[in-house]
This record gives sequence, C-alpha cells and structure tokens, in this order.
Amino acid sequence: MEPYVTLNIENKVGYIEFYHPNRNSMPSDILELLAQTIINAGSNDGINVIVLKSGGDRTFCAGASFNEIIAIENEETGFLFFSGFAKVINAMRKCPKLIIGRVQGKSVGGGVGLAAATDYCLATQYAAIKLSELSIGIGPFVIEPAVSRRIGKNAMSQMTIDAETFFSSEFAKEKGLFSEVFETVEELDYAVKTLVNKLASYNPKALAEMKKVMWEGTDDWDRLLNERAKISGTLVLSKFTKKTLKRFR
Repeated sequence: MEPYVTLNIENKVGYIEFYHPNRNSMPSDILELLAQTIINAGSNDGINVIVLKSGGDRTFCAGASFNEIIAIENEETGFLFFSGFAKVINAMRKCPKLIIGRVQGKSVGGGVGLAAATDYCLATQYAAIKLSELSIGIGPFVIEPAVSRRIGKNAMSQMTIDAETFFSSEFAKEKGLFSEVFETVEELDYAVKTLVNKLASYNPKALAEMKKVMWEGTDDWDRLLNERAKISGTLVLSKFTKKTLKRFR
C-alpha cells in the first residue's frame, strides 16, 4: 500500500489516520500532510473532537524515516526534516479541538512524541514505547517537551538513557502517557468510539476553552521546537551518527 494521511468525519468526530508501509514511519511528506490535516480539522466546524490513529494492526509509529535521515547531507536539510515533527506537534498543540490518541501497537522516537502530544490517549497492551535516538547518535530533542509534559522529566530521562529498551504499555500508563490500556484492538476501538461520541456531544466552546487551559505555558514551543530541530539537524551529520545509521540502510 502507498503511504497516506486521511480525514474521515463521522458524527462530529474527525478521524485522522496516517500510514506508511515501513512500520508507519514518518518521512517529510507524510509529516507535512499530517500537520496540514490536523490544521484543517481544527478549523472545520463539522468536527468537535479529533481521533489520531495509524493504519494497520501492528506498529503505531516507528518515528522518523531512517531512509530520509540517512540521505541528509547538510544542516539545512537536517533542520527541515526534524522541523517536520515540530510542525506536527505544534499543530496538535494549537488545534482548538481535543485530540484523542488511539495507539494499537509499538511507538518509537517521534511516534512517542505524537502520542504525548495528544490530549488523551488510549492504547492496547502491545503499545510498548522506546526513545532510541541516543543509540543512533542524536537525541529526542524535538519531541522532548511534549514527552516530558506528559510523563515527567525523570521518566523521559530514563527512557532516553535506556535507549535500546522498549518500555511496556503499563509503564506508559503509570507515567501518564496512556489513560487506559486494553487487551485487544477491538476493546480499544470500542472505548475510543464511546469516549469521542460523548465528547462530540458536549459544548464545543467549552471543549476549546479547556484545550487552552490544558496547554497553558507552551506558547514558546514554535521557537523552542525549531531550536531543537536545529540541534538534531546538526547531530545527524556527525561521523558517529552517519556510521551508526549505515546499519539501518
């Protein structure tokens, strides 16, 4: 199947789904399309609440596209690539609609950032999480503010330092990334639909005001995440990182 980002509206709920055949990894074009789709859904009066999900029944999101990272040859290209994640997170942050995450499987790197940038996140028992960036010579700089905001600086640091370990969905729930964890995808989907149908029936103005309250103190993220993208864009050019990435070619 070809990569895609879709928006389907049902009963005032906007279902945004992204997909890539390589474990739902995120190349630049998909990041750009996802950010724009979130912006469009946020301005659509026919949508009261948004669900963010990925296609397939396995990995939720494998993070950055290694093929594209390997091809980066200068700082400008590196910045542009990593700023793609910044654009998505900021689009989610500034979206006036609540965004509910539906995480059916594992998340790595930027995928953890996407889950953290939702306003409420539900997952299955298979939704382990990993921040692997240090192990390849960079770091989770762009997504760190979103991840730390959800699970705390200590848990973020633990995951970052233990970069080759998948942390369980129960760990993610305990730390606050996931609100509920379900045994099956079917149970997850039932819970998501039940929740968003309730939310869609609430006063949309109250939901929008609540969203502002939930994201207080993040007004500097446009600048901050771009600064972090520059750090990653520089580090990805280092000899260490280039050598390490060759293993994933």
